[in-house]
Amino acid sequence: MRVLVTGGAGYVGSHAARLLQHSGHQVWLYDNLSNGHRGAAQDRVLIVGDLHDRPRLEAIFREHAIEAVMHFAASAYVGESVVQPAKYYYNNVVGTLSLLEAMRAAGVQRIVFSSTCATYGVPNVVPITEAEKQAPINPYGFTKLVIERALADYAHAYGFGYAALRYFNASGAADDGSIGEDHDPETHLIPLVLQVALGQRDEALVFGVDYPTPDGTCIRDYIHVDDLATAHLAALERLEAGTQLKLNLGTGAGASVMEVIDACRRLTGRPIPHRIVERRPGDPPELVADATQARLTLDWTPRYVGIEPIVRSAWQWHRSHPDGFGD
Repeated sequence: MRVLVTGGAGYVGSHAARLLQHSGHQVWLYDNLSNGHRGAAQDRVLIVGDLHDRPRLEAIFREHAIEAVMHFAASAYVGESVVQPAKYYYNNVVGTLSLLEAMRAAGVQRIVFSSTCATYGVPNVVPITEAEKQAPINPYGFTKLVIERALADYAHAYGFGYAALRYFNASGAADDGSIGEDHDPETHLIPLVLQVALGQRDEALVFGVDYPTPDGTCIRDYIHVDDLATAHLAALERLEAGTQLKLNLGTGAGASVMEVIDACRRLTGRPIPHRIVERRPGDPPELVADATQARLTLDWTPRYVGIEPIVRSAWQWHRSHPDGFGD
């Protein structure tokens, strides 16, 4: 297929685009580079543009005869969304509606949407299934839920086929070390800890050790970015008019903050000092996916099981790219 990947120069988008191209699809990346990197695009066609530029999107769809969209472009910092909600509604909701209307005008009806477990808020039951009530507790999660609802309405009214993939903690780097995680500011645990190993930070911060978990620190389901890409590809290839997929993407196993830090110490051979600080408001004790439906629907199984192989791939990237993409 001929696929436009929005946010294709970002972390997950660049890994998905890489897999799409390797699988024989024709790929165009669309990114405003507010968070993405030219280096992440590698040899793929990068169109620098904004989701709010609907006429340009329509022209791109028609010029390249685009058949489907993978949509990763979004603002994605939970804490920032609380203090700057306007940014999140404008980028994640208004921007995505602009994209959907451009698709509709150009007759493009297939989209794989990067959603999130943040749409669930604080779950009642863990592992989390798709039957869990979606009750987001921050603007980021709510904006993603708004688009899930919009996609359902577009499917009903206009025949769109979509997959909303709710993934948990994206992590790791490409298996060949060519692309990886480079955020500014960095908020994800694994790269933050590995930056301590590289001497770029003095210590790792642990936000609370009094949670009802075995070691008192929060537990999260870390899923390798290449496994996410594989699931996105599988979803894309199953979309038809009117298809509606809403699926969790995770491994079904969690790792605590201290387990991640200990894995980083083992794999890097560095001491990695840490400091315990107060809890962050709104951090649930445990977020782990039940991804049974994704495994059955997409015939998909994560290749990276356990925290060590994920950290190993991330360390390969950070050690060889201490300054990220450098752009």
